[in-house]
Amino acid sequence: MLWIKTFHIVFVVSWFAGLFYLPRIFVNLAMVPADSTAERDRLLLMARKLYRFVTPIGVLAVAFGLWLWFGYDFKGGWLHAKTTLVIGLAAYHAWCGMLLAEFASGTSIKSHLWFRFFNEVPVIALLIITILVVVKPF
Repeated sequence: MLWIKTFHIVFVVSWFAGLFYLPRIFVNLAMVPADSTAERDRLLLMARKLYRFVTPIGVLAVAFGLWLWFGYDFKGGWLHAKTTLVIGLAAYHAWCGMLLAEFASGTSIKSHLWFRFFNEVPVIALLIITILVVVKPF
């Protein structure tokens, strides 16, 4: 089971790296001047590649997490809270895909300030999940 735990940690760290960086690209996209198509196209290319790269990594992080859950038969309220947050992160990831589609189609109307706050969601989730896993408060 230590191998499964190792792979889970590696994929979680990698997924979070993508969840931290993709919305940061959105901040930059929201700040691109209307006449700067080269900059916009470059940022869109980066965002698309990153999203396609981290999506299967997120799936593997969840899969290894489920393997651990069922392999160790973890129980407790902390695990239900963590699972709820992971489901929320998966929804956040999907929302990033929808926001990326809005940028690609030119229909995004959110400001760079909105994306700066949006960018903090996975940071808060990571903090809470880490506390739940390490401290197991309930």
